[in-house]
Amino acid sequence: MATVTRENIGLLNDKITVKVEKTDYLPSFEKALKEYGKKANIPGFRKGMVPAGLIKKMYGNSVFTDEVLRSVEKELTSYMQNEKLEIFAQPLPLPENDARQIDMNTPSEYAFAFEVGLKPDFTLANLPHAKLTRYKVAVTDEMLNEEIERLQIRNGKMTEPETVAGDDNVLSVDFIESDEAGNTIENGIVKDNSLLVKYFSESVRPSLIGKKKDDVILLQLSKGFDEKEREWILNDLGFAKEDTAAADKYFKVLITKVGLIEKAELNEDFYKSVFPAKEIKTEEEFKNTLKEEIQAQWDAQSRSQLQHAIYHELLDHTNIEFPESFLKRWMQEGGEQPKTQEQVATEFPEFSNQLKWTLIIDKISQENKIEVKADDLKNMAKQQLLSYMQGQISDDQQPWMDDYANRMIQDKRFVEDAVHRIQSNKVFEWAETQVKPEEKPISREEFIKLQEAHQHHHH
Repeated sequence: MATVTRENIGLLNDKITVKVEKTDYLPSFEKALKEYGKKANIPGFRKGMVPAGLIKKMYGNSVFTDEVLRSVEKELTSYMQNEKLEIFAQPLPLPENDARQIDMNTPSEYAFAFEVGLKPDFTLANLPHAKLTRYKVAVTDEMLNEEIERLQIRNGKMTEPETVAGDDNVLSVDFIESDEAGNTIENGIVKDNSLLVKYFSESVRPSLIGKKKDDVILLQLSKGFDEKEREWILNDLGFAKEDTAAADKYFKVLITKVGLIEKAELNEDFYKSVFPAKEIKTEEEFKNTLKEEIQAQWDAQSRSQLQHAIYHELLDHTNIEFPESFLKRWMQEGGEQPKTQEQVATEFPEFSNQLKWTLIIDKISQENKIEVKADDLKNMAKQQLLSYMQGQISDDQQPWMDDYANRMIQDKRFVEDAVHRIQSNKVFEWAETQVKPEEKPISREEFIKLQEAHQHHHH
């Protein structure tokens, strides 16, 4: 009869030894040999009529080894289930194991040892006591008017005047890398673009007035554009936005077309084009509706920022110990490609953080009965489709949407990704009910800086 013993060999790290006797594997070995005899196709013998001795001689050793190892695996799995062991990954065979000890001609007791990493018990960070802030960006008249102008331009008509007359002209241009004297650099960068006159720096704009198609101006990027626009131009030209050497390069700017957008008028046609699902008659109704939408967008960003803070609160203030030596050995040996110790040492901090977050998500989900249901998956598939269609789905397309959702939940990759995202969203929704953030008004500019500082910190 098989025996299983377990001993601790480190922090959350146990050794499990499985010993099997002849009675554990011989019956299945003999049965497997008979099955081989029925199926074996050997020249000179009719199928199923090959002598047992020949079958044993040809296949015996490999079948014997397979059955011994299968019985070991069965006992190991049964033990872990009965003991309700919560382990990381799969048990790792220890180097002391040697399958060469298995010999069909001298069946005996065999022992195989495995190393397991145990999942730790831990206490979650105390969310109700976390010092967090929920920022509130109030929509100002300036922000509202900027958005109205952007929508008027987007819904306006493009005309092609002969010359540049002001900041609102749209220029189609070619950027041609050159030297300070305006000589084209051989094999230098040439890139087309389209930009408003007001995107150029104030010192450059006057020189553009009166220019027409095929005219050229020479400028240095660092002086031709202010910081925000310069970063965008540098990126479009293939440089890093903080590349100061690139910012000092000279470019000839060849005007290939002069355009001007006539802004759309504030009337019912315009309101309908912006909000097709709403009946808006007056300018006041339009402004109120637009203001609500802008406010909802900033509130969503504020909520996202709070969730980032909750994430760090949980990750940084939940203390979890790991079976580090086991996990490092598993990283080294358990994947498709073996890793070196140096690779494991480099990757382990990020790996352990991801593992920590997975354990936190699982604990919150189990303790609060957070589940991902079939309807959640279907709704996510529909939302995905709506985003592709830019939210434009008519009532008669609803059955088609249902068919799409039903197809998507048969897609293994979609389901795995969707389950992870939905579960994470539900965990954050739960976490938001636990925290008591301080409400703090903040300007749009301050909030943007806060977001940029956070992104910079995490890169």
